[in-house]
This record gives sequence, structure tokens and C-alpha cells, in this order.
Amino acid sequence: VQLQASGGGLVQAGGSLRLSCAASGRTGTSYVMGWFRQAPGKEREFVAAVDRRSGNTNYGDSVKGRFTISRDNAKKTVYLHMNSLKPEDTAVYYCALDTSGPYASRDQYRYDYWGQGTLVTVSS
Repeated sequence: VQLQASGGGLVQAGGSLRLSCAASGRTGTSYVMGWFRQAPGKEREFVAAVDRRSGNTNYGDSVKGRFTISRDNAKKTVYLHMNSLKPEDTAVYYCALDTSGPYASRDQYRYDYWGQGTLVTVSS
């Protein structure tokens, strides 16, 4: 399984960005895909996750109401729609895939595969 993340960049505070993560390979059909982020000097933080089958979602407390995760099962792709961005959202964003599911878990150790990361920088 490979994950290819894209869509990062530089944006002003209050702006929006959309990240994409496409999975390839033998993912099965019962997987969960999620996003985590890591800012310099900080631990990796859960952002959002979605279960492929049910569409159930889960969000980190710091992004609730501002970020939305969605999926396109036919394309094996998940999207992270980020609105009302803040400087503290600046981080490298990683997508991840949990081959077991079905819970959209916040636990990074449940995820089996990781993408390469995409940098999001929010200027004040």
C-alpha cells in the first residue's frame, strides 16, 4: 500500500486549503484513512479520520468546526478541507491508513501505512 499526499502550501490566516491523499495497492475494503500533523518541536497530533464503509468521521479537538474530512471510495482518496486556518495549524500533514477499521481512531499506532507528508504554512 502506498499513500500519496498533496495540496499543502502557504496560506494567510483565515484562508482555506484542501489536502488530498490517494491510496494505491491492496488496501482491502475495510480501511480507515486519517490525517495527522506534526509541528516543529511538537508531537504528532491527530487531525481527522474517516471510515471507508460507514463514512463515520472523527476530528481532533483543535480542528472541529473548521476542518472537514471526506472520501471518494472509487478513487481511494480522502480529502481534508481546511477552513479558517490559523498560524497554529502550521505543520507537516501526514495521511495514514488503518487496514483493519472500522473505527476512525485517533490512535496513530493503529495506522499501518503512512504517506510522505505535505507542508502547510499559515502566515499571520
